[in-house]
Amino acid sequence: MKFTPELYVVGAGPGDPELITLKGLKVLQRTPIILYDNLANKELLDYAQDSCEKIYVGKTPYGEYTSQEAIHELIKEKAFEKGMVVRLKGGDPFIFGRGFEEVLFANKLGIKTFYIPGITSMQASGFSHIPLTHRTISEGIWVLTGTKKDGGLSSDLRLAMRSNATVVIYMGMKKVHEIADTYIQEGKGDTPAAIIQHATHVKQKSGSGLVKDLSAIAEMNHLTHPSIIIIGGVVALKDTALNL
Repeated sequence: MKFTPELYVVGAGPGDPELITLKGLKVLQRTPIILYDNLANKELLDYAQDSCEKIYVGKTPYGEYTSQEAIHELIKEKAFEKGMVVRLKGGDPFIFGRGFEEVLFANKLGIKTFYIPGITSMQASGFSHIPLTHRTISEGIWVLTGTKKDGGLSSDLRLAMRSNATVVIYMGMKKVHEIADTYIQEGKGDTPAAIIQHATHVKQKSGSGLVKDLSAIAEMNHLTHPSIIIIGGVVALKDTALNL
């Protein structure tokens, strides 16, 4: 039987398995194979058919990982063998998730691709009573990676600091000292800041204070990877909400 191989790049959401989209859930229920990463909640695999092949291709932060090249080869092998592959990725695959790299790779091989968005971890800040925008405090959101491909801190941070936007930093836990120092150098060390680890997951932890104390916040609350860092006046609204 001839078929057109398909790849579905699916966002698993930030941690709570109930936050996957209905569209994503339906795809999980009918796929013959799932390639899942470290940040996708493993409970989602229970929705797959008993016959579904589940292969872990995760990357632990600064630890053991499956190379992107190896993931590409699995996509190629399994798509032509099984006809349909789901690539299940934590958060949203197109927000610092390399999902589009996999789409481009598959397209070159004639594999039909589909993208199903997921709730990204910054949107889960509301579970910690932190809105990303507020009409009297923040006029927008500036989203950055804390660590560029070359290992450096994004130069866009200084630009973001000068705006009236909430600054959200992904993959920045190895740069907390540098982030804090950058704000201090710009005279903005007293800006409210929060760190949220494992957002929406049962293991969620968080801490907040001033950006100049970012390292102390992380140490005091035992916060490591994976975490998001949120900087801006909206963080201070958390205390207002909790005191209502």
